[in-house]
Amino acid sequence: MDLGLKDRVFVVTGGGRGLGLAAARELAAEGARVVLSARNAASLDRAVAELGGEERALGLVADNGDPAAADRLLGAAQEAFGRVDGVLISVGGPPAGPAADMTDEQWRAAFDTVFLGAVRLARAAAGVLGEGGVIGFVLSGSVYEPIPGLAVSNGLRPGLAGFAKTLAAELGPRGVRVVGLLPSRIDTDRVRELDALGGEPEATRARHEATIPLRRYGTPEEFGRTAAFLLSPAASYLTGLMLPVDGGARHGF
Repeated sequence: MDLGLKDRVFVVTGGGRGLGLAAARELAAEGARVVLSARNAASLDRAVAELGGEERALGLVADNGDPAAADRLLGAAQEAFGRVDGVLISVGGPPAGPAADMTDEQWRAAFDTVFLGAVRLARAAAGVLGEGGVIGFVLSGSVYEPIPGLAVSNGLRPGLAGFAKTLAAELGPRGVRVVGLLPSRIDTDRVRELDALGGEPEATRARHEATIPLRRYGTPEEFGRTAAFLLSPAASYLTGLMLPVDGGARHGF
């Protein structure tokens, strides 16, 4: 299937590693051009080189919590490649910990980056995208089922899903789509770090795999291919969708 991504231009936040980079790889492989953001310049340089260099990719050091980041990213895409067809908003996970232990400062910092930064970029993108444009959110399976030990994520991700659904209804008449991806146990550095928190990463992984119908963690490539499809014209009649990418781990419909 031709996804119709050739020469389309996407902004991908959190693009230096993890799920953001996994999605950017698949977009680039399908012929898209990407503007990647991350807080680490070295990781961005590696990602840009991997994706084909400056003709195919541009890296921009930016923090989603910076109020100026959204306009910088969209402006850079327009200047470098002449257009913007979509954005994929992926942010690093907030600090792990139980609800009773998380401080006001941790909540405020996570709200600025995970929630408000995502809302800000989506709002800015809505102002520049035309018919056929798409806004994607990388959220979490915690949108539907809270994950033990991730109180901040459990508090913020469902709110972003609600915002995305609202935005989908508002932008639909203009032909702009809004979609969400809900990864669960994808084999990234972040998930490995979470598995190691209790001091027994292999046992923790085995315990989680036993609850997944496919009995394994997903690969970044599997997530990336799903993201590329949802962002592509091949998915042109899908909007307001929150798609679990979890090997069947979600128990509800």
